[in-house]
Amino acid sequence: MCSHPGLRFGNEALKMAAVGRASTVAALPGNYPSVDNQSAEEDDGQNLWSSILSEVTTRSRSKLPTGKNVLVLGETGAGKTTLVAKLQGVEDYIKGKGLEYMYFSVLDDDIDDHTRCNAWVLDGDLYHKGLQKFAVSQDNLANTMVLLVVDMSRPWLAVDSLQKWASVIQEHIDKLRIVPETMREIEQKLMRHFQEYTEPSSAGTASPQRRNPPSSETDDDSVLLPLGDNTLTHNLGVPMMVVCTKCDAIGSLEKEHDYRDEHFDFIQSHIRHFCLQYGAALLYTSMKENKNLDLLYKYLIHRLYGFHFDFPAQVVEKDSVFIPSGWDNEKKIAILYENFQTLKINNNFEEIIVKPPLRKFVHEKELGAEDDQVFLVKLQSLLTKNPPAAAGRATDSTNRGTSGSPRASNRSTTANVTSVMPMQSGTKKIDPSMKGGQTSEGVLANFFNSLLSKKSGTQGPGGNVTGSSTPGTTVKKSGSKLGLSDVQAELDRISNKSDLDLSSPTTTMSHIEAEES
Repeated sequence: MCSHPGLRFGNEALKMAAVGRASTVAALPGNYPSVDNQSAEEDDGQNLWSSILSEVTTRSRSKLPTGKNVLVLGETGAGKTTLVAKLQGVEDYIKGKGLEYMYFSVLDDDIDDHTRCNAWVLDGDLYHKGLQKFAVSQDNLANTMVLLVVDMSRPWLAVDSLQKWASVIQEHIDKLRIVPETMREIEQKLMRHFQEYTEPSSAGTASPQRRNPPSSETDDDSVLLPLGDNTLTHNLGVPMMVVCTKCDAIGSLEKEHDYRDEHFDFIQSHIRHFCLQYGAALLYTSMKENKNLDLLYKYLIHRLYGFHFDFPAQVVEKDSVFIPSGWDNEKKIAILYENFQTLKINNNFEEIIVKPPLRKFVHEKELGAEDDQVFLVKLQSLLTKNPPAAAGRATDSTNRGTSGSPRASNRSTTANVTSVMPMQSGTKKIDPSMKGGQTSEGVLANFFNSLLSKKSGTQGPGGNVTGSSTPGTTVKKSGSKLGLSDVQAELDRISNKSDLDLSSPTTTMSHIEAEES
């Protein structure tokens, strides 16, 4: 049987009409289950789009903000540039003048984002304080944090330095002429952060990299305790932190300048009073020992970027103190007074912590060698002004005779003997135990007298001179021979006797006394 095409088309049309009637019945208002299913599908679609938009908004808001600033103030040589270089991770750096610009990186591992935090280092000379306008302005004051650097190797400058640089930044903020409503808002924000401080739990529940929600999203109905005495009396509207550098010098202060624990507690109490007035945090660091530098970095990004921070206060070690903003009060500072033995609470800081006297070291003076030619010229001029004395012994030419002999013709025998005697006395000491006639001078005198008598001839018993008709020749020959032998014998006898006298004066003295008796 063959089917007609028109018949097939008619059957399909009837089926479509039946389906259309069924759809119409399903769309009637009385059919409520079908309407609910359609509404549920629409709600699921809207929720999906809402979740996607919320995630995009949250991700865009979670990005690290830019334009955050850190202004570093302090005395010259306190280590400001070195401190920022350590945060940046740079070992070799060049210190500049005026206002230095540096930066350090900030990373957020949760959202895989990073940014740079600007760091401005102002010169320690107050002449450059006007350069602050390039670092802190009306636009970025709310995004700025101030670091006051104190050199602990010179603790006698600590209080004066803090007060000076705090007045410098306060004067600059006053010149910005910020709208009073805006200034009141950032002051309230700073005070609220101080009041909302809570002790961190021992077990950190939050990730160290996860940022806390902004303060506007927290519960505004939370109960805040009132501020204590001498707390935030100087609210500048910007978070502040006092960083004490070179704390490794505390040991040398104890050894060289006789600092004791009560002196360091006295210094810490004054610094903490200052921090309490300005709502500032306090940290002791050492770039030489890399002490607390990581803690400084984490606290900076906590205050500027809202990262989670769960490090408690540290007040036990005198060279590693850390006090976050909001933790301290007058009662906690008073605990330091219990360690005072010779100091009092009311002592002036300048009277107790004084600058030690400077010590002069001789080895620091450098001696330079003078040029040879310059030295010789000076020596020549000196010799010209003061000529040297004659090298030989001065002789008197008036005493010379006509023959040119140095011996005078009219000198007597006694004068000749006397002129020779001092020469012997200069070489041989006179023994005081010997009598006058027994001294070496007497022996020499007798010796020379005998020589003179032999030259003039031999006297007889009657006093007449004996000899031939030509006594001069005979006496000279015989006298000269006898004189040489006698001189040698006499000299030997004198030297032997002098040695005996010097070696055993006691024996000689006893022998002389025996002969006299």
